Amino acid sequence: MLSIPLPFLAGLVFALTLYRSLKGVEVPGTRRYFYAFLALYALQGIGVGLRFGYGVEGLTPFLPVSASIMPPLAFLAFRGLTSKPLPRPWLHLLPPLAVSITVGLFRDLVDPLLLAVFVGYAFALWRLTVANGAEVMAEASLQRMRPAFRAARLTAGLMLFFAVSDAGLAVYAGLYGSDDVPLAVAIMNIAAIAAVVVYYFAPELAVSGAPARPAMKATAEEGAILARVEVALEDRELYKSEGLSLAKLARRTGLSVRDVSSAINRATGLNVSQFVNNRRVAEACRLLRESEQTVTAIMLDVGFSTKSNFNREFRRVTGMSPAQYRIRANQAQSGSAEPKRT
Repeated sequence: MLSIPLPFLAGLVFALTLYRSLKGVEVPGTRRYFYAFLALYALQGIGVGLRFGYGVEGLTPFLPVSASIMPPLAFLAFRGLTSKPLPRPWLHLLPPLAVSITVGLFRDLVDPLLLAVFVGYAFALWRLTVANGAEVMAEASLQRMRPAFRAARLTAGLMLFFAVSDAGLAVYAGLYGSDDVPLAVAIMNIAAIAAVVVYYFAPELAVSGAPARPAMKATAEEGAILARVEVALEDRELYKSEGLSLAKLARRTGLSVRDVSSAINRATGLNVSQFVNNRRVAEACRLLRESEQTVTAIMLDVGFSTKSNFNREFRRVTGMSPAQYRIRANQAQSGSAEPKRT
């Protein structure tokens, strides 16, 4: 039982969330794992259809093996968004290898082993997101960092949910029969759909929209780091790069991700995304005052990719929408241009 619902349902959610999270990410390793997952997911879906729709029994030994490959791919894809190198990636070949051996020699152990694989990787992925919050996804662009973080936690939660619920179903069916299993499976499907709907349509509790914390007294070293960051952002107008990430900014300054993030947090009370967006909004304000460009053109020119993010950040910094800012700026300029009456 575990070899079918686990990879199919968890894989569907993973494909949707990871695809959205990796837009604009320029990390070859993560893309490679993601594309491998999509190919495997397609083959798994075809295999499930042929096995249960057309009775192709020859596929039965292969489905548990392909299922066991999905959790490592999910973990490696998200792990690639961190700034830390991955030691011994070949170790992640061991779970599929163990399942392959079990399928051939110890068929009764296939389901327990798959359960262990899914639960183990679910906890590993969740643990990855515990330290440093969204900024752990340092290789993701600043605008995708928070969605990638949420997607990683959602994927970990769903893998654990389906592993535990499928194991419970297997035990229940063994003790009391399988009459109530279809209802339980339907409830699991509804839960998965609900999770996807919440992820895509509920208002995102983005860190960038949160109020800034009071700045702490920065040390001389942190002040020097902040100055280097500001110089790097102005160099070739790096702050306008839509794909700018925390890791890329750290590499430009020659510093570690932790040092850059900590210095910005302590010296300004802002997170890295807010700090960079403050500079983008300042440039947007200048263009709104001095140019005839449309708001959309200005949004793209200063480094934002979506109107929702641009409007939210602009309102956070200025207290008004870009259109309202332009109207007030034009009114102020018109007022100052009128000759004084005697």
